[in-house]
Amino acid sequence: MYISVTDAKAQLTDLVRKAEAGDEIILTRHGAAIVRLAPVKAKLTPEERGRILAEFRRSVEGKVTPGPDAAHSADFLYGDDGLPA
Repeated sequence: MYISVTDAKAQLTDLVRKAEAGDEIILTRHGAAIVRLAPVKAKLTPEERGRILAEFRRSVEGKVTPGPDAAHSADFLYGDDGLPA
């Protein structure tokens, strides 16, 4: 929903409620979009973050294949004699 700043002044409470409900409210000045009203996202608690991380770790378990360690990660660039291939 696009609405001018002037019109929004009279409807601010209603616009805030709509934004909280998920509607996108864009305020305009002289027809140009200048501000978006959006609900503030609550910060995650440490327990919620831990749960999300645990779910992620479970989802990638077994999908990751180990690669070469850092000391050998560029071995494919060199021949058996140690010179660039």
